[in-house]
Amino acid sequence: MKSQKITMLGTGLIGTFYTMCLHGQRSRDQVVSVYSRSLDRAKLFARQWNIPRAFTDMTEAIQDPGTDVVVIGLPNSQHEEAVRLAAAAGKAVLCTKPLGRNAAEAKRMLEAVEKAGVFHGYLEDLAYTPKTLKALKSVQNGALGEILWTRSREAHPGPHSDWFWDPEMSGGGAIVDLGCHCIEIGRNYIGKDIRPVEAMCWAATQVKPIEAEDNAIGLIKYENGAISQFEVSWTYRGGMDLRDEVSGTEGNIRTDHFLRTGFEMFTDIGLGGYVAEKAESDTGWLFPVGDEVSELGYTDMFTDMFNALEQGMEPMETFYDGYIVNAIMDACYKSAETKSWEPIELDFWKGKTGAVEQKVLKYFDENHYLIKEEILPDGRKKAIIRNKNTGKISEELI
Repeated sequence: MKSQKITMLGTGLIGTFYTMCLHGQRSRDQVVSVYSRSLDRAKLFARQWNIPRAFTDMTEAIQDPGTDVVVIGLPNSQHEEAVRLAAAAGKAVLCTKPLGRNAAEAKRMLEAVEKAGVFHGYLEDLAYTPKTLKALKSVQNGALGEILWTRSREAHPGPHSDWFWDPEMSGGGAIVDLGCHCIEIGRNYIGKDIRPVEAMCWAATQVKPIEAEDNAIGLIKYENGAISQFEVSWTYRGGMDLRDEVSGTEGNIRTDHFLRTGFEMFTDIGLGGYVAEKAESDTGWLFPVGDEVSELGYTDMFTDMFNALEQGMEPMETFYDGYIVNAIMDACYKSAETKSWEPIELDFWKGKTGAVEQKVLKYFDENHYLIKEEILPDGRKKAIIRNKNTGKISEELI
């Protein structure tokens, strides 16, 4: 099987996670070129990860004839330029989340890779966590029936780099940073072929001395009537809280990905180093993570990306998905201003059209709908039912 030779753009936390993952699980794929604005940082990163070539010129790094794939781990404001250069060089390009600072930017990036005919992947790691992939498989197999509602929460004390806090560079605050994860997780559970139609969002700057929102809650309505909810915060204390829920007509799933993974410890002395991403202290009660890049989805994400590249297929997450997410976030930001439901404007839509809201009704007998069944404390089983003709609600022992 062919090994991929990679140009890594960016040497911050995300570039570190990406390189750690690529040089680990699928070690046949190697980062052989790295770009940073700082020559000292580029050289240090290259020494740390045994990378042969270091660049401070992004064009030269992307055009390196010794690489096949460009991985973008840069500030959001640089994504479009990097994608344009990679597409012009005819190289496969993988871009970190969010794809763009807004839908217009993401649309241009999507058009660039499609026009060039190059492989493109959207590095939405939290859609690839082991628990999410297993839960998603259960949903796709019909274990929960028709999906009605999803909820995704990401909260932590705030980003690790200064540019994140500048909405001109990042495109926004907690919504564009964290909401992009939550929105795409919800899309996967509901079905990415189901069109998102409206968004309602509250956003506020409650704690941080910044121009962007540090907390937000949003609702996204889908054409089939499903609702996806997200909660994001840059002011949550005690680490990083990643939780998802999905509810259907026949069951539900709850997952906790990071803050509570079954590894808890207390130390009054201190752990003596790094605990986990967004951890604020190395003393007291700590929640270390065994294999961080795996728990956060990076391992399965890159495995999917490179397997798809080798097989001439699309990965689970493409630039098209990144564009849809940006369009949804645009509607959320508009809703936060207008305080009303706002339509989600999509110039591209490849999924189903004309889906109708469906009510899933269960029958108790030929004359009644079943509302619910329950077992009483004395062991009797009771049904709450509604008459189809009269609408009268009653109960009956089974």
